[in-house]
Order: sequence, then structure tokens, then C-alpha cells
Amino acid sequence: MQGVRCRPLPSGGAAVAAAGLTIDGGEAPETRMERLIRENPVVIFTRRGCCMCHVMKRLLATVGAHPTVIEVEGAEEEAAAALLLAAGGIPALFVGGAPVGGIEGLMGLHLSGRLVPRLREVGALCG
Repeated sequence: MQGVRCRPLPSGGAAVAAAGLTIDGGEAPETRMERLIRENPVVIFTRRGCCMCHVMKRLLATVGAHPTVIEVEGAEEEAAAALLLAAGGIPALFVGGAPVGGIEGLMGLHLSGRLVPRLREVGALCG
């Protein structure tokens, strides 16, 4: 499992600079995922090359949120299947520890006007 925590660039805008995310290899995958969901206001679990994850990251960056992105691989995905299924599979978005779902869940929140207030509520947006 690999992870990246994205932060806004000092110059501003929607671009992000990536910083490595330390993941304890001694934890079971499901325990590790639960911890990451608990410790980060916005988390996306994805697979390498997932185009829907890219769309989700761009939408979140557009509103000012920069999620922690975790790339899961075969055995880890199987070990944490129940957790990922709660969010509708991969890509899986969690906001404030609660499963939102995939791109459909994110778009539903955004189009209903509930995304930005929810992100503010969990501390993922400033202001």
C-alpha cells in the first residue's frame, strides 16, 4: 500500500505538491486503512491508473480540498474488502471517517450543494 498526502502549492491555485505518507507495514491492511480514515479528513482509496480517482481529486482540489490518496494492491484490497465495499468499491472516498462512495457519491454531494459544507465540517477546508 502506498499513499500520498497532497498539499496546495505556496503559489496558490488548484495544483498540488505531493509529500510521502508513512504507512506502517506491520499493521494488517484493514487496520491500516481504518487508521488512515480516522486520521485524515478526506481519503481516497484507488488502484494504479484509475481515471475516476483523477476526476475525484480534481473536483476536490477545485473546491479547495486536498485528499490523502491511498493506492491499494491485490492482497490489500482483498483483506479490506468489507471496508471498501462499504464505500462502494474502488475508488472509495471517505470524508470525516464516513464512506461517501465513488465518483457517483462525490458528484451527488457536490451537485446537491452539500460537499463544501461537509468538507468545512470535517476541517478539510479553511474559511
